[in-house]
Amino acid sequence: QVQLVESGGGLVQPGGSLRLSCTASGYSLASHAVGWFRQTPGYERDGVSCIDDRGRRTHYAGFVRDRFTISRDNAKNTVYLEISGLEPEDTAVYYCATDPVCMGSRISPQPGYHSWGQGTQVTVSS
Repeated sequence: QVQLVESGGGLVQPGGSLRLSCTASGYSLASHAVGWFRQTPGYERDGVSCIDDRGRRTHYAGFVRDRFTISRDNAKNTVYLEISGLEPEDTAVYYCATDPVCMGSRISPQPGYHSWGQGTQVTVSS
């Protein structure tokens, strides 16, 4: 079973920036699309962004508004999500997942996807 590991979250002030990382131990992400999702307590997990296996095609949810950038370094087996202009509404646990369903601004996990990691907490507060 694939186990993805997210990192890079933290407490930041509004307007700040973070770079989140997603990697997998003992498993190559290089041949997989990867998506980022986020979840706040009491709400469903929302798709944020996804990138194809070679990093040539990206998708972003409508609420991103050019503040998020997804990228990948297959040599490092890592997918990144850079977030700038952080807002309190960005506070959530951020997760990554392999092979999401990406159609325009709609990003969803594969049906029945269950290999979620622990996520990384992003808290935006002054």
